[in-house]
Amino acid sequence: MHVGRTVFAQLMDFLPLPAFRACVATYRGDYKVRSFSCLDQFLTLAFAQLTHRESLRDIETSLRAMQPKLYHAGFRSAIARSTLAEANESRDWRIYADFAHVLIAIARPLYANDDLGLELTQTVYALDATTIDLCLSLFPWAKIDRTRGAIQLHTVLDLRGNIPSVIEITPGLVSELTVLDTIAVEPGAIYIMDRGYVDFARLYALAQAGAFFVLRSRKHLQHARVYSHPIDRTTGLRSDQTIRLTGRRSQHVYPSHVRRVRFVDETQPHAFTFLTNHVTVPALTIAALYKLRWQVELFFKWIKQHLRIKAFYGTSENAVKTQVWTAITVYVLVAIVKKRLDLPLPLYTILQILSVALFEKTPLVQLLTNAASQIPGLCDANQLPLFDL
Repeated sequence: MHVGRTVFAQLMDFLPLPAFRACVATYRGDYKVRSFSCLDQFLTLAFAQLTHRESLRDIETSLRAMQPKLYHAGFRSAIARSTLAEANESRDWRIYADFAHVLIAIARPLYANDDLGLELTQTVYALDATTIDLCLSLFPWAKIDRTRGAIQLHTVLDLRGNIPSVIEITPGLVSELTVLDTIAVEPGAIYIMDRGYVDFARLYALAQAGAFFVLRSRKHLQHARVYSHPIDRTTGLRSDQTIRLTGRRSQHVYPSHVRRVRFVDETQPHAFTFLTNHVTVPALTIAALYKLRWQVELFFKWIKQHLRIKAFYGTSENAVKTQVWTAITVYVLVAIVKKRLDLPLPLYTILQILSVALFEKTPLVQLLTNAASQIPGLCDANQLPLFDL
């Protein structure tokens, strides 16, 4: 049971290495590489994510301090910051993006039966984008305006398990609406979005593909009421209507009727107005579904706080995307480990334990199970509920 093997090596055992080698072969990542293979690069960046290394020099110093243990942890080459920097600049980032999607395909079925707190069997996704600011003088390819640079992380989050099913990394000027043009729509699934995604041509295409949307309405939406459904105002509902769009453009690009639900949350000083094409679920379920959209905001906050995606080890677009995709891979890997080992610990706690124990020779399940038994009150009030999975 992994006796005598480092925690890092045991953790990497959960990786499907044949799939990784296939990704490398697809983009010829190891072509003419004599040492420091793509696997060595990935393991180095994974180590940097798990232990919160600040720079290339920090990575090099930390790993060289563990030199006698590196071979048994899976490393096959000496670690030098110049070699790592060159690999980050030159090796195709799509190797790591494709491998992240392999892990996502493994993780999502593990969480498929998680309870959302709603009587729904459909898959529920939350769509949103977050901006990561960059120094324009160092990252000129990510220019937003004359003084600022940034990238955007467009994400479609599967709310069962909070596993990102789609991620796109673009320069900051790219509109968040573009993700609706690129995702493969899943018929029968529910997509929850904020008002920034109100584009009726794209929403109609999503509806025609057999999916459902729930999103906040923009103010002063031009519409006409077709029918009002009965409601119970004591639940917070204010209206449940079937409407048709009357805007000069919207009535042509979205010719079907839309459901409009107005709801007042007791904790908020104003009402929320939702639009949806889902007509069979209760109006309160529509309001509850939109509330779940906050999970994607917490996902962005969590990965920015606990993974290295705000400070980068390289300045090229390739290096930035390689680092972001490696961070996502580490996140999904820990989610897989949590589920397969049936751990009650939140992801944050697992990452904290791993960060200080990677080169210990303790069985991984023993390390994490013992930690779970010694931590009082796993559901800490200060811990984001998203990751108390």
